[in-house]
Amino acid sequence: QVQLVESGGGLVQAGGSLRLSCVASGSIFSINAMGWFRQAPGKEREFVGGITWSAGRTSYADSVKGRFTISRDNANAKNTVYLQMNSLKPEDTAVYYCAVRADSPNYNSWGQGTQVTVSS
Repeated sequence: QVQLVESGGGLVQAGGSLRLSCVASGSIFSINAMGWFRQAPGKEREFVGGITWSAGRTSYADSVKGRFTISRDNANAKNTVYLQMNSLKPEDTAVYYCAVRADSPNYNSWGQGTQVTVSS
């Protein structure tokens, strides 16, 4: 199994930036990809973006393309994925979750979530 711990959330004004981090531990060898999801109050959890673990290929939801960037550091046992969020909007306010696809086509392990609040 893979355990995930997120950090980096907080309160920021519209137009500002935040960087979230997610550290993976446990069965790192089983990771195929990592991703970020978010859930705003009263809404369903939605995919934000993802990155393949070995090749580093990324994909993004249309709503964040050009503003958010996912990267990963899987060298020197860092096992960390980042979500750089720029030009933040109030509608980006949500709890952000890190997730991993480990030996699976589906995301099957989740972090505890970190709150991001963007004020107007």
